[in-house]
Amino acid sequence: MTFEKRLVNLKQKIESGLPQEAIQIMHHATKVLQETGIENTILKVGKKAPDFRLPDQNENLINSQDVLKKGPMILTFYRGVWCPYCNLDLSNLKRHLSVLEESNATLLSISPQIAKYNAEIVERQRLPFDLLSDKGNEIAAAFGLRWTMADPLKSLYNDQFKINLPTYNGEDSWTLPMPARYLIDQKGIVRYAEAKADYTNRPNPDELINVLKSI
Repeated sequence: MTFEKRLVNLKQKIESGLPQEAIQIMHHATKVLQETGIENTILKVGKKAPDFRLPDQNENLINSQDVLKKGPMILTFYRGVWCPYCNLDLSNLKRHLSVLEESNATLLSISPQIAKYNAEIVERQRLPFDLLSDKGNEIAAAFGLRWTMADPLKSLYNDQFKINLPTYNGEDSWTLPMPARYLIDQKGIVRYAEAKADYTNRPNPDELINVLKSI
């Protein structure tokens, strides 16, 4: 089964168990985010990527400049352990890791959640790459990916889904990153960028791999 089909099946399974009102709230929030034009204002190909120093799931600081000394860097922005679409995406990336490593690329995932929850998903899925904690989505904001959850979506997550972002993220901004994928070359220049306001839509890494092989 293709990755795209697995995403479709996951969405159908999740939404089949939800009240219609909840589905409408989620779909409307996605539409509103798309209409802000946020997808068009992300950090673009050809731009210099921001440097960062972020703690991994073991609370060891990862310096982007040190990573780039070894080769290209691939960043995937991850909403949280509570997001089944994100977890399916990480599982799919794991399957492509050997191809990425053939080009000396380092894959890192960046999430606003605290190290405890990053460690949980690393252990659960036996992920062979690091998940970094971006408190307050500061690095996500530098990439143009940060947005703020508002009612009625915020209340739906907090009250019905029992997903309290301040608990997961260690701060109360109720911000999230758009799911996104970046390829950054050793000079720190963005060579591939893709972000989707619709968090149920995730790219297969085929195009990214083609770009990676060309640099």
